[in-house]
Amino acid sequence: MPRPFARLALAALLVASAPLALLAADDSKTYTDPKEAGPDYELQGEYSGEFTIDGAEVKYGVQIIALGDGTFEAVTYPGGLPGDGYSGSLPYEDLLKVEGKANDGKLEFTGDEFSAIVADGKISVVANDGTEIGSIDKVERKSPTLGKKAPEGAIVLFDGTSADKFENGKLVQEDLLLADCFSKEKFGDHTMHLEFRTPFKPEARGQQRGNSGVYIQSRYECQVLDSFGLSGENNECGGIYQLGKPKVNMCFPPLTWQTYDIDFTAAKYDGDGNKTENARVTIKHNGVVIQDDLELLHATPGRHKEGPEKDALYLQGHGNPVVFRNIWVVEK
Repeated sequence: MPRPFARLALAALLVASAPLALLAADDSKTYTDPKEAGPDYELQGEYSGEFTIDGAEVKYGVQIIALGDGTFEAVTYPGGLPGDGYSGSLPYEDLLKVEGKANDGKLEFTGDEFSAIVADGKISVVANDGTEIGSIDKVERKSPTLGKKAPEGAIVLFDGTSADKFENGKLVQEDLLLADCFSKEKFGDHTMHLEFRTPFKPEARGQQRGNSGVYIQSRYECQVLDSFGLSGENNECGGIYQLGKPKVNMCFPPLTWQTYDIDFTAAKYDGDGNKTENARVTIKHNGVVIQDDLELLHATPGRHKEGPEKDALYLQGHGNPVVFRNIWVVEK
């Protein structure tokens, strides 16, 4: 990290002009509608742009994560946001992270040389002597494959009109498919598109924060979790549990629609039922490759064992109101 920015970031001061939401002191407070999620939700999100540092324009991305009870964490990415400039050259543990607590409607961090104000969709940074360092804007990224239409010949599993193609399928919020169901149709080699949304649970942590999973062939779990601003592990969003962490954490903020585009090749077996080739998968999360022809050495826990037969798509239920839409499959 450039030394001038280290000084800048360590001095960050985040001030919110609106009062922060008062949430319950446990992790049971769950929001499924952005319109009802409150001011904390409005303040969190992604910010991107350029600061003037030592006379040069330098791009940075910032992810601000709501942690409940008026607290936030900001994670700063030199070069831009994940998938949009950040190269991953710094390990996650070396990225600057700052936390703050809301007091009288303000979320503050103090430093010796600089201050920053978050308001009206901007992070504005000034030196303590009043010199303007610059500002970056809040951005709301959308996956380039969001709303992608099923091609001719695709098997449409869910289009919002009925959950009949899933065992235990339930419609919620009129046209969304609730997690905890599996497709009646079974698949071998295939490509798949689906869209998902995690709830906003600011008081929750780790695996309690919007947990679900997309079990390809009911055997290999691609994690679904509110991992916004986290390091990106194999048990976080986009990870293949126990087998591969995502190349980049492309998780958007909770209550944002996200996409998985999956290309799957099933394991191969001989006539005696012995596995001769492992399954392989390539996954794009919000349009960015996060698993690149990953070899799946074994099934992941939670559903079915490996075998030569086709099997269903399972959308794991984990006690969280994770919802899905626009699910279709093209068999190879």
